[in-house]
Amino acid sequence: MYENTLTKAGLAPDQARVYEILLKNGALSASDISKKSGLKRGLTYKVLDELVAIGLVKKSSKQKVLLFEPAHPLRLKELAEQKEQSAKVAQEALGGIINNLTSDFNLISGKPGVQYFEGAKAVRILADDTLKSGDEVLTYLDHEVMDKYLPAENARYINERVRRGIHKRILGPDTNYVRCLEDKLKNQLVTIRLIPLTQKRFSSIVQIYNQKVSFLSYNEKARIGVIVDDPFISQMHRTLFESLWETATPFVQADFSKQPGS
Repeated sequence: MYENTLTKAGLAPDQARVYEILLKNGALSASDISKKSGLKRGLTYKVLDELVAIGLVKKSSKQKVLLFEPAHPLRLKELAEQKEQSAKVAQEALGGIINNLTSDFNLISGKPGVQYFEGAKAVRILADDTLKSGDEVLTYLDHEVMDKYLPAENARYINERVRRGIHKRILGPDTNYVRCLEDKLKNQLVTIRLIPLTQKRFSSIVQIYNQKVSFLSYNEKARIGVIVDDPFISQMHRTLFESLWETATPFVQADFSKQPGS
């Protein structure tokens, strides 16, 4: 009755079966548990030892017979909360070294690391990843299209980027819209150059930082993000950006005097 649910909660199938038997029957000997569960006696003792170790089963003795009884089901909730906390700690620990691990993997395998995301989390993850760079970020974007589809997300990102003192260089199309933003953009720790708008507007953002290149595609219906971690691909994009930067029209120069701590 409960075995499937207990398994989904994190117990192994045999553990779930034994715990349910104890819940329904109370204290039992290992021999009785073996008979009711269909498990061999040796395996029954192994499972009981595992359940005792995690606090789901308690041992007691009656007339020199070793008995096993279930702990309160709330212990299951405690175990689930502990696993959730452990998962958070593991994520934080990996977050601190994942870039180094990826670089080592790329070096020995020759394969780039590629991550794919969809929906609102794609915007957040790609933006936050550049905040971990600790270095200048190179960006292609169309301010008008971005402000149309991602105004709140971009405002949050700018505030955090400026707070961390991360400078950004942006290449974007020369439009009347962006020209009207000049005073506002001067306070965002960005240096911007403009390129002639001779083609269709682009609803995507490309960001180059560290050894990564991220691509965010967005419109009224979808958000799709990709992060490519590879020194050769990032260097190619960096070279192309710098070449275009040299011929682009200067627009906004970052005011470094307004950096935090200045």
